[in-house]
Amino acid sequence: MNQAIPPNMTAITPHLTCRNAAAAIEFYKQAFDASEEGRLASPDGKLAHAMIRIGGASVMLVDEYPEQGMLSPLSLNGSPVTIHLYVDDVDATVAQAVTAGARVTMPVSDMFWGDRYGRLVDPFGHHWSVATHQRDLSPEEITAAMVNGCPDAGAH
Repeated sequence: MNQAIPPNMTAITPHLTCRNAAAAIEFYKQAFDASEEGRLASPDGKLAHAMIRIGGASVMLVDEYPEQGMLSPLSLNGSPVTIHLYVDDVDATVAQAVTAGARVTMPVSDMFWGDRYGRLVDPFGHHWSVATHQRDLSPEEITAAMVNGCPDAGAH
């Protein structure tokens, strides 16, 4: 019997439309230690589908196809979506991503909900939040910390 979700996949998988998806794959390899799982080029040379893995999670990529309504954040002048990435060392990962070409939009700092956290925009216009979980807090502790004016309360 076929499984509804293929092996090594989850029910939700980010699928990024990129201007130059092949270059995006190389960026994600440098920035986030991604591994390439495969790619399929269309006859026009664009990537019709590609898959990478970051920290065990699958991420699909495709080149822009404006005629099909598939536009990248660069063509849309931004993105309302942020991809959240948990890592062992947020400071090192953010520094690595910046070296690879990302731009910091929120410097890494200790947050009221228990994570060390920062935000980036990659060269392809995709927004990333990167975090290392530092401590478990109860909902009451998080609310108290947010209300008492901890850094970036509500910005996550």
